[in-house]
Amino acid sequence: MDAKEGTRRARIGFVGGGNMAEALVRGIVASGVAAPDDLYVSEPRQERRRELSEAYGVGSCEDNGALAEQCEIVVLAVKPAVVPTVLRAMRDRLDPEALVVSICAGVRTGDIEAELGDGARVVRAMPNTAAMALAGATAIAAGAMAKDDDLQFVQRLFEAVGCCVVVPETLLDAVTGLSGSGPAYVMLVIEALADGGVQAGLSRDVAQLLAAQTVYGAAKLQRETGESPASLRDRVSSPGGTTIAGLAELEARGVRGAFVAAVQAATDRSSELGRTS
Repeated sequence: MDAKEGTRRARIGFVGGGNMAEALVRGIVASGVAAPDDLYVSEPRQERRRELSEAYGVGSCEDNGALAEQCEIVVLAVKPAVVPTVLRAMRDRLDPEALVVSICAGVRTGDIEAELGDGARVVRAMPNTAAMALAGATAIAAGAMAKDDDLQFVQRLFEAVGCCVVVPETLLDAVTGLSGSGPAYVMLVIEALADGGVQAGLSRDVAQLLAAQTVYGAAKLQRETGESPASLRDRVSSPGGTTIAGLAELEARGVRGAFVAAVQAATDRSSELGRTS
């Protein structure tokens, strides 16, 4: 399949073979967005290259430049600090028409374009760790030279591991504060719910299972019905009942405001890190 037309095959290369790259490879193969024969991973660790090749049937190599030469789409999945070094190694070997997709936190499309030179087509993505369970939330933003077809193709890639929305790059810090950091907030909720269950007499294993399934089920219910969380909450808040008693306690302790503040604090920190990267 071609990034522009959706009809020709395109070779997709991942620079870096970490957890997020593996999640994308797994989702892409499972969804049929691309065949294993069209996927490549460059990774310095030989054992990791072998793991990915054996698990998904993808090609692998040690040299980032060699990967750049044979792929029309290159996904940067490395730590932000090494991005300039990686791009310099690839710059002269990358096809001028190649599409570069970055999942490197805090690295602006302009930074990548400056390293690769005029005309570089870049799309920046902010996925979250739930992509490893094929239930991720990703936002993508176009660089100066990226085309509508590029965005559509990249959106399809990330929909293989969850949902994906398109936003202006100026809003990616807000995305980081909400969905990028969000899984950690939800893990805290699951942990706290389980603690409450244990305090009420449940075993730790049972409490944790019920807490996790409750969060998962509530999220799935909202996604499938499309109703507002407030509407769904009101459905189970009977007058004088148990749920409204619990909700009143949460509101009294400022839980809603704490989550709003957490998203804003993470957004602000993401913006700070971006300015210093």
